[in-house]
Amino acid sequence: MSDEHTEEQEPAVVAGGVGARLREAREEAGLELNEVAAKTRIPQRHLLTIENGALTDLPARTYAVGFSRTYARLVGLDEREIVEQVRMELAAEEDEGHTPAKFEPGDPARVPGKGLAWFALFAAILLIGGIYAFYSSYLAPGMGPAPLDDPAARMAEAETDDADESGQVRIPTAASGPVVFTSEMDGTWVKFYDADGERLYEAQMDEGDSFTVPADAEGPQVWTGRPYALAITVGGRSVPKLSEVDEVIKDVPITAEALLARADAAPRAPATPAPGEG
Repeated sequence: MSDEHTEEQEPAVVAGGVGARLREAREEAGLELNEVAAKTRIPQRHLLTIENGALTDLPARTYAVGFSRTYARLVGLDEREIVEQVRMELAAEEDEGHTPAKFEPGDPARVPGKGLAWFALFAAILLIGGIYAFYSSYLAPGMGPAPLDDPAARMAEAETDDADESGQVRIPTAASGPVVFTSEMDGTWVKFYDADGERLYEAQMDEGDSFTVPADAEGPQVWTGRPYALAITVGGRSVPKLSEVDEVIKDVPITAEALLARADAAPRAPATPAPGEG
């Protein structure tokens, strides 16, 4: 039963051909076909094709020559003689109208496995993501997309509705209370620390995240690359932001007194007349 199965898988070969010589040499060496495949790293199906004498069924002429040479070396036959015979047999087949099969891109002898290719792609994505995260978080904390809203509109919201007789907005300097910073954008890196450099808070703040400066902090200061993304209130009342442009600021005092002093020193915008006034 087993002999019949073997004959179906391995049809008879032309006596004296390259395939027959290689097969006889393999059997004399006591090697099975799968052992030859493991030692030469040639797919077993290609070895069987060679032994069957069907050289033109291989992916290309170079396959027939290269595989036969490697096979001959393993079983102790003369490589040059085998290669010359392979070329003669290929030429004879081509004269009869048979041409080698086209190259198979997915041949396991030439192309890495799918698992290795997916692993390499995944590793590359992780590497690129890690480099970007490191650069954006530590080397250039102020870099990022420009704010989507209008800075002038944010300034108008921060100002009060009270105006003095000259038509300029007044910010009451007597205000006091907790100093609160609220992020208006996602991914806003900021660090708060005291006069001794002791960190009070450091994070990538998302939109809506806020931080209240501790009332007992000595000389609190701030370091960020997106000052325009941080809304500030003192005692619940809005004060101007530390900057309206994309720049890195560091060692800026953020006590209630310092923030109110900056507000007093900032230029005042004339109040917009209500409709019907003038």
